Amino acid sequence: MAVWELFFIAVGLSMDAFAVSVCKGLSMKKMCWRNAWLAGLYFGGFQMLMPLAGYLLGTGFQDEIIRIDHWIAFILLGAIGANMIRESFCGETEGDCSFDVKTMLLLAVATSIDALAVGVTFAFLRVDILPAVSLIGATTFVLSAAGVRVGNVFGSRYKAKAELAGGIILIFMGTKILLEHLAH
Repeated sequence: MAVWELFFIAVGLSMDAFAVSVCKGLSMKKMCWRNAWLAGLYFGGFQMLMPLAGYLLGTGFQDEIIRIDHWIAFILLGAIGANMIRESFCGETEGDCSFDVKTMLLLAVATSIDALAVGVTFAFLRVDILPAVSLIGATTFVLSAAGVRVGNVFGSRYKAKAELAGGIILIFMGTKILLEHLAH
């Protein structure tokens, strides 16, 4: 597989993490680069680990993984999004700008489930896995850190609706993942 093909796969896999990072940035009152780097590390790290795990699982568990990955992503993203929407109606001014371990782990897993299936595919194609997952992780790191900044720029202008929009986006992302997999 050519480097440019891996790059496009990396960008495609990064889009969910980028969107969630934008949502996290939307809910921050003031830009904190530490949180941007933290989002990059969580999302980039999981986007790197999941295809590696999928690659190691190989063909033995492919049917089981593909059968439930979309449900896991749908449930996690839906629950997190619903909580953000609920908090937006409670009048909380802080928003869900939490970067604690539990929140970030759930988001990182939810946004990287599809990368597990990509790793299984890499095993079939005999892709050189270490350069592939390194490129995926680095691409996701950069896009996620940038996403926090992008979200924060827009969040400073539209604070009142930022958390509601973020929650709706997460629910739509989870629904999109579920519908795409059910359609196949």
